[in-house]
Amino acid sequence: MSFLLFGVTTLHLIILIVLFVATLDNSWWVFSEEETVNLWYDCLLDNNTGVWLCSSVSNNEWFHAVQALMVLAVLFSSFSFMLFMCQLYTMERGGLFYATGVFQILASLAVFSGAVIYATHVTEFHPNREKTGYFGHCFVLAWVAFPLSMLSGIMYIHLRKRE
Repeated sequence: MSFLLFGVTTLHLIILIVLFVATLDNSWWVFSEEETVNLWYDCLLDNNTGVWLCSSVSNNEWFHAVQALMVLAVLFSSFSFMLFMCQLYTMERGGLFYATGVFQILASLAVFSGAVIYATHVTEFHPNREKTGYFGHCFVLAWVAFPLSMLSGIMYIHLRKRE
């Protein structure tokens, strides 16, 4: 039982780290090796000084939806982890972790929605730019976080507390 508890906790912490990196790091869309866009800033590498020059990103409503959904995914997953720890020590024997699983599934749906919106509207987010580029590692991490958090939520729903 302790091995299962360690595995579930480790999986949840990995999901939290992946969500934090996907939300806060600087590579959702890459125009070139010197120019990346994240959810918060549009950054360009100055070759002369080696410093990143950043400006705020698009004011598009869809872009703000992606920002909000990614922040919600982090919040839902964080709350789910805190709730799991509380339930672990306060729940009676035989209880199920329904609330923890529901919040983890909500986090999964939020990151899924954010990634889908970003993928379908990426050209609208940067209208004054060339149409070339590719999705960065943060976008990929968001897609990795989706099935992991969904799986974690389903595991929590089926997980029963034992002594």
